[in-house]
Amino acid sequence: MKELAHIVLKPEDGFLTDLYHQYVVDYPKFFKMDILCRLGFVATEMLLQKEGVTRFVPRDDRAIVMAGRFGSIVNDRAYEQTIQPENYYPSPSLFVYTLPNIVTAEIAIRNKYLGETMYYALPDESTLLPLIESTLTGKTTSVLGGWIDVQDNEHYIANISIWTN
Repeated sequence: MKELAHIVLKPEDGFLTDLYHQYVVDYPKFFKMDILCRLGFVATEMLLQKEGVTRFVPRDDRAIVMAGRFGSIVNDRAYEQTIQPENYYPSPSLFVYTLPNIVTAEIAIRNKYLGETMYYALPDESTLLPLIESTLTGKTTSVLGGWIDVQDNEHYIANISIWTN
């Protein structure tokens, strides 16, 4: 397995909205996303620009494999507040982001990737590379994958790469 491109993104690299304006600018749905999706989305945009290949054409040979320890905990907590007995007003817009695999879906939709997409909840990064490697079979010739983890609005990391055989 060979790493083609790599990027690490942490809070000290700048606010996600500022990075969006610098690297993306043309995806207004970004402003509806939760922090996990914003982090994964911006980091992926930066990585794919670094990769430098033709974008936005359908690809069924690229998979997306992401993982993190906290999953969608930030949005889970926000959604929980909308279903308290004393204030029961469930929010559909928050509910959709209680699913951490939405980050892989947003990336796939934006980039027209038709291969596998998955987000694993793992205790640490140690088992992630074998999962990425096991995805590089058959039709899948490359994997955009890595660790995308958000504990809260001030503690997050994206450590993602593009892998190939």
